Formats: sequence, structure tokens, C-alpha cells
Amino acid sequence: MTQNGVRSPRGFRVLRWTASTLAVLILGTATAGYLYYQHLNDNIKQADLNLGDNKVPEPTPNAKGQTPLNILLIGSDARDTEENQKLGGARETFGATPLADVQMLLHLSADRTNMSVVSMPRDTLVEIPKCTDPDDDEVYPASEGRTMTNRSLGRGGPGCTVATWQKLTGIHIDHFMMVDFAGVVSMADAVGGVPVCVDANILSRDSEGHGSGLKLEKGTHPVKGEQALQWLRTRYGFEDGSDLARAKAQHMYLNSLVRTLRENATLSSPNKLRTLAEKATAAITVDPGLNTVKKLYDLSNELRKPKPGRITMTTMPNRYVGARVEPTEDAEQLFRLVREDIALDGKDAKDTKKASPSATPSGDPAADDAEIGILVQNGTRTDTRRAANGRASAVTELLMEKGFTEAAADTTSALSEDRTVVRYPSAELAGDARRVAKSLGIPASSVERSTDVSGVTVVVGADWRDGTTYKAPKQNDTTPESAEALNGADEDACMHVNPAFTWS
Repeated sequence: MTQNGVRSPRGFRVLRWTASTLAVLILGTATAGYLYYQHLNDNIKQADLNLGDNKVPEPTPNAKGQTPLNILLIGSDARDTEENQKLGGARETFGATPLADVQMLLHLSADRTNMSVVSMPRDTLVEIPKCTDPDDDEVYPASEGRTMTNRSLGRGGPGCTVATWQKLTGIHIDHFMMVDFAGVVSMADAVGGVPVCVDANILSRDSEGHGSGLKLEKGTHPVKGEQALQWLRTRYGFEDGSDLARAKAQHMYLNSLVRTLRENATLSSPNKLRTLAEKATAAITVDPGLNTVKKLYDLSNELRKPKPGRITMTTMPNRYVGARVEPTEDAEQLFRLVREDIALDGKDAKDTKKASPSATPSGDPAADDAEIGILVQNGTRTDTRRAANGRASAVTELLMEKGFTEAAADTTSALSEDRTVVRYPSAELAGDARRVAKSLGIPASSVERSTDVSGVTVVVGADWRDGTTYKAPKQNDTTPESAEALNGADEDACMHVNPAFTWS
């Protein structure tokens, strides 16, 4: 079945995300898996991390030298095997170009105290960058205008989906995990019952036979196996019947899954555990940074650190454009919070988020002020205002008065930056950049590593058009309501049933 030329969801998309979650969380406890370690390693497929040209720099470490971890979870609808075809249906699409129908960014904070997940609807309109297929060197040119984000997977592989996310969000992505249909149901069954809640009796089936077939009585019930599959694919019957409502149900299930796994740290049956390890490793494709059971084990140890109460599930704020959606201003707010490693639950320990102004993460001190080379650029131009005259020269003069005698003004460039930033190209200049920022009153969150500069560079932004004292604008660091945040410890979350799909 197609809708406007795009394959309709068949309901297994979130199971692929569930599979990647299980592959990480459960492989970490699968001690028995090491009995055939190399066999499991051979199961794991890998692909290049990023197929685009634009590489987003790694985030600046915090005061303790810690950096966050960002993993893009991708669900492929590929029907490239008999098993995938049987699970996915839509026989007319066998062998067709796969779509990235589930895309979730998992962000683990630098201090490992909290975790955030951002889901992007599959039909979000984005600009897909140029991508090069590493297998045959085929170059896919950048999209002409905006197109659906799920098409990025067919332009060379998951590395193009990573490149698309980085272009849209400016978030550095460390790893990806992609999962197809195969083996997902058996993994969900191996975990056992996961509690879910509906606020009325539900039967997900309309008069034309559309729906997952989920039938539950009002209240909370454990679901596993086929019934878990039905929950995860249900759209008809939840709220307004949209993919957004389905995403909310998926978030509820995943939060409940995390709580269930924490309460039952190991599976009781070694045979079930081995089967689960087999299915998990066979179902996933990862970047080279995650291509062994040992690497997945180490990752699982990191991901288990946040407690459920510090896990926040969100959906990218969006608005409809015809039958598609596009990011809103709230989406950029959400992306900024992730970029700056600000917890979406609002419970940050402030002292761990600040970068050291005078030292690199390894403890190396900044150079003497008089020895730090600095380029100052004018970035005060906006869409509605011309660049303020002489800002690069004025700030350069201010730096020289403070003892930075190697500062120089770039009077040829007129850039556009909303806020004043200090950029540096490599780790050995991080301490110098923070020292410069501190001297000007620029917050540590505005110090960025960037491959676009060759040395410490101050870009005077539109928030500093005059004067010699920088006043950092107050930023709203709260998660937008439109992101529909769901806390991982919320055991009272319950899906609203559309009255047209209830029964008595």
C-alpha cells in the first residue's frame, strides 16, 4: 500500500528501535554470549558512520573532561530477505530502496546522569546533503529543496541518514544502530511482559480491516510477543490516529521496557539469553565504533547509568505542511538543549556542565595571554540588519588592552551569528579558547570546537553590536511543551483511546 508515492508504515518500525535498545541493554548482561564471542561478532553487520561532507565537530568537554554520547537509532523497512518480507508485508515492495522509517536520537549526558531521546517523524521535510556510497562510490547529489527524511537511507546507507541529522540539528553523532524486521518479535518475546496502559477498552481495527488488531481492556496489562508487536504498531485507536500518537505509545512502551529490564537485570534462562544474543547481533547494522560484542557491552554499561527518572522521551516539535511535517522553532530549541548537553528534565547539576575556562580536559594550562593567537570576525549581520561597522576592530582592541597582543581583526568578512562565539580547531587550543572567552565574559557554552577555523577565533555576534562589555543573553533552557516529554519513571502514563475504537 502506498500513500502519495511513499510506502505506508506497516507497524514494525518501532520494533526495530526496540531491537536496537534490547541489543544494547541485553547484550551488556549476556555473559553467556562470550562463549561464542567471535561467532556473535561475525553476525554484526557494519557500515560507514557518515557519508556526507559536512562533519559536525565533537562537543566541548565539561570541567571534568567528559563528553556526551549521541547515538542515532534507525529502523529500516528493507524487505530484502524472505523473513523481512514475511514480517513487513507489502509484497510489491520486495527489494525496493529501503526507507529509514524510524529515527531516534539517543543522547547520553557527559556526566552520565541523564538520557534524552528525540524522535523525528518519518515524513519530516528536510534537506538531504550530498552523500557518497562507500561500496561503489556513487555520489548522490544534495536534494533539490526539502524531501522526506526517511529517504536518506536509500542514498548510500545509514551514514547518509546520520549526515542528514547532523545537517539539520548541528548535533555531533558518535554512532548509529540500524535494525531491520528480522528477529525483532522473538527478542520482544524473550524479555517477557512489559506493562502498558489504556484509558478505555481498545480494538485497533476499523470497518475496512485497517489496524494492528490490538485488543485490551481498560487498565494496565503486560504485553509480550505478538501483543507487544500490536501495541507498537497501533495507530488506529490511539488519540487522533496519527504517527505522532503512535510515537507516544512507543515512548510509553520503551520507558516501561527500561524499568522492566532494570528490575530483572538478567534473564533466567541461559538458552533464552543465547537465542536473544543470536537474534540481536544478526538484526543490527552498526558503525565501526560498535562492531563487536565487547564494544556493545561497554556501551551498555554507559547506557545503564541513568536511572529511569532521568530518562526523557520526546518527539521533535513539528507542524503540518500538507500531509508532511516540518520542524518548528521549538524543534531548534530542543536541538540546542541536546547540543549543549542540557538535561531535558531540567535537573542538571550546574557545576558539571561548565567547561573549564583555563585548562584543556587533560589539565594542560592555557598559553600565556600574550602568546595566544586570536582572529576576530564581525558576525553582527542579520536577515534584517547590516553588519555593525568596526566590531571586529573594536573587540580586537579590547583584547589587546587585556594583554592578548597577538589578536588581529578580520576586516574582510561580514558573517551572520545570532550569538557571540569563540571557536577553536583542535583539542590543544581548547584551553586557549576558554581563556579568551572568560576574559570577554563569554560563557563556556559558547566555546565551540570547529573545523571551519584554523586557530582561536572570536566571532562577534548580533547580540554584541556595540560597546565593550558583553552581556550574554538569557536563554530559555526548558524543554518545549510541544516536545511532549515523557519521564522514564512515569508509571501512570496511559494512552487515550479514540471512542471510535472502543468496545464493551
